[in-house]
Order: sequence, then structure tokens, then C-alpha cells
Amino acid sequence: MSETTPVSNLHQPTTHITAHDSDGKAIVSSAQPFVWEEFDARKMAFSVVYTTSTFPANLTDGADLKAHNEVLSKGKLGLVNPNGTVLRCVDFAPGYSCMMHRTKSLDYGIVLEGRIEMVLDSGEVTELRRGDVAVQRGTMHQWRNPSDVEWVRMMFVLQDCQADDIEGEDLGVGLQGLGPSGN
Repeated sequence: MSETTPVSNLHQPTTHITAHDSDGKAIVSSAQPFVWEEFDARKMAFSVVYTTSTFPANLTDGADLKAHNEVLSKGKLGLVNPNGTVLRCVDFAPGYSCMMHRTKSLDYGIVLEGRIEMVLDSGEVTELRRGDVAVQRGTMHQWRNPSDVEWVRMMFVLQDCQADDIEGEDLGVGLQGLGPSGN
């Protein structure tokens, strides 16, 4: 189920998209509240903020906007957009741990609110706090909210990448019903 009200008690963000007017001046062409999709009995929620489908992105005549709207309208976006990027906001409930997973992508994860533990399959655990960044390079990991009361919000930029072949293992593993890529 998708909705504009976040599952968490955190602020409802808005996406502000810029463009140019007929005089070539910068304007805000749209401002939309995030649309949230709930997972795992409302313990985690995703919002796809923006996507690109080519690299570098083509901004001419709004080509990127059209491609983004097409990706969303198809309803097949996995965690990663092939040959492109995904900007996704994720809220984690108090005490929640997502499943261990890996994607064929280079991810930048920025903690916006709260603190979260990045758990690696080696057993290594690293706590990240507001403003900290994790650069996930196709590694097996999970996110764990150690708080009993506070929600965590992270922003992720996922960029498609070449497969990092580790002993022939396919890195394209999805997360809880979402495939690694979908278009």
C-alpha cells in the first residue's frame, strides 16, 4: 500500500524538482510529498524520491522527468534501476532489523535521523549516527535499529554497477519481495 503519510513519527519530507522557465531562469517546477510503501508489518517504509535510467542523466526537454515517471508508472522498480540510479528514503522502526541482503549496486547510505547499526556477514557491526555515510559496495549487509523508542531515517543513492564476481556468486539478491532490479 502506498500513501503520503509516513509510517513513522518523523517529518513528512517533500521533493522539490527544479527546471527552467521560458527565460532560462531556475524555477521549482514541482513539489510533492514523499509517497511511502510499507514493508514487514509497518516496521519499514520506502519512498522512491527520484530515479534516473541513463548515465549520465539526460535533462534535455525533461527527458529525465519522463523516464522517472515511466519507471514509477510501470510499478516494476526493484532495489536498483538498471543503468541508472535510485534515490530512496527508508524509515526503520524501533528495534527493527531488515534481512541480510546484497544488491548489484554501489550505494551511498546517509543517516538523516537517529542511529542505526550496519551489520556485515563477517559479524562486524558499525554504528552510524545522524550525518554518517555508509558506502555499500555490493557487500552482504543488514540494517538494525538498536533503539527501543526512536525511528531511524536513511537516504540511499543506489547506482547500478558491474557485477563483483565473488567465487562465481551472483550478487543480485533482493530484499523482502523487491527484486534487485526491475525494469
